Amino acid sequence: MKALLIIDVQNDYFPGGKCELSGPEKALENIVSVLRLFRKAGLPVIHVRHVNTRPDASFFLPGTDGVKIHTGLTPLPGEDVLVKHAPNSFYRTGLADLLRAKKVDELVVCGMMTHMCIDTTVRAAWDHQIPVTLLYDACATKDLSVMGQTIPAQTVHNAYMAGLDGIFARVLTAGELEI
Repeated sequence: MKALLIIDVQNDYFPGGKCELSGPEKALENIVSVLRLFRKAGLPVIHVRHVNTRPDASFFLPGTDGVKIHTGLTPLPGEDVLVKHAPNSFYRTGLADLLRAKKVDELVVCGMMTHMCIDTTVRAAWDHQIPVTLLYDACATKDLSVMGQTIPAQTVHNAYMAGLDGIFARVLTAGELEI
């Protein structure tokens, strides 16, 4: 059975937040579309929310509005919400046990940030032998810098999606997804 895993779609990633991404609104629109499909089909939906507990953290701080799941994706009763404190959604969250209990054998993954929590979680799913469909247009990221160079968000996104496609995931658009 497939389950939808929505990672870190939280207020701090949107305009006015403490870690604004490039294009989070478009990703949210596509996530909402896929979420409707899963809810209509009665398939499991799992929300992951990052709460930063590092002393030097600047966003997703406990007790702030920024740490809350975006209101466009408010979990319904019966939908699981896992809290994580690291990029990997499997790390100390009980996600693997939850998937086994629900008899989930495939994940559809979407959310934020492509280069961090999406990448880390998709690779961890491979370690758990769980096939992943990764939704290209239902994820968002931001510009990154290295060696004095800025890498635009779209380039970051494309590079990570290309690196994951094939071995770690099957990359599709939200419109291509069949459940």
